[in-house]
Amino acid sequence: MTKTILQGPHLTSSQAENIAQRLGGTLEQGPGHYTVTTANTPARATLAELRARNDCDLNTLPSGFNPEQVKLLVTDMDSTLISIECIDEIADFMEIKPQVAAITEAAMRGEIDFETSLRRRMALLEGLDESALEHVYNERLRLNPGAERMIEGLHQRGIKVALVSGGFTYFTDKLKARLGLDYTLANTLEFSHGKLTGQVHGDIVGAEAKAAFLLQKCQELGIAPNQAVAMGDGANDLVMMKEAGLSIAYHAKEKVQAQAHCALNHCGLEGVLGLLGLPV
Repeated sequence: MTKTILQGPHLTSSQAENIAQRLGGTLEQGPGHYTVTTANTPARATLAELRARNDCDLNTLPSGFNPEQVKLLVTDMDSTLISIECIDEIADFMEIKPQVAAITEAAMRGEIDFETSLRRRMALLEGLDESALEHVYNERLRLNPGAERMIEGLHQRGIKVALVSGGFTYFTDKLKARLGLDYTLANTLEFSHGKLTGQVHGDIVGAEAKAAFLLQKCQELGIAPNQAVAMGDGANDLVMMKEAGLSIAYHAKEKVQAQAHCALNHCGLEGVLGLLGLPV
C-alpha cells in the first residue's frame, strides 16, 4: 500500500475528499494533515495536476520508508531552516550583494560546484569587519515559518535534529544554542585582526561533506540511513538527500524538487511533521 500526504494552510476537507477520490484511495484525517492510502503509486503527473488545482502539498512516501522508525532529521540552514542566504547578507555590508547572490544562485541551481562558488564569494569578502556577522544575525536572520514547531515536534518523538550547512559556524553555533539542536556542521571563517581574510579554516563543507555527516550521525546513533530524513533547497544538498530514507525539498530549486522524494511549497517547516504522521 502507498501513502500520500495532503497538507497546506488552505486545504479543505472537501478538497481532500476530492483528491482521495481522484487517486482512488482511502482518506484518513490526521492532526493537521490528511493521508490517502492507495493500492498503487499515484502518477507524478497526476499529483502535479492536483497540487496546482488545490493549492496544497501532495507527497507520496517512498516505498520501504517507515515514518515510525525515523530517528534523525538533517537539515540545511540557508533558505531552509532560515529565510536568508547568510553570505549574501554579509556581502551587503560591502555593497556587493548582487555579485555574491548571483554566484550563490548559480551554485544552488547546480551550475557551479559549491566549493568553487564558496571560494569565489569568500574572496570578494576579504577585509570585511567581523561586526558585520553580528549585524546579519541580529537584524536579518529569521527562522522560516514552522521551524520551532518542527523541532519541538521531532524532539517530542525522540528524533534528533542536525543542522549541516555550507554556511558558517558563526550562525550554526548560535542557532544550536537557541533552538536546542543536537548536532551542527558548517564552515569556519578565517579572521585576521578582526577582518575576514577571504578564506575558511579546513576543508569546505560541500555536497560530499554533508552526505558524509548524515552517514556518520546514523552510525553514531546505531540506525540505518533509511531511518534518517534529509532536507534542503539547493543542488549541494542532493548528495546528502540521496542517502536518506526520505528526502524533502523545502521551497527548493527546480532541480532539487525533481529529485527529492517530497516537496514542501505551500507548508512551512511544520509540514515535515505531517510527512512523518506527527501532529502538525
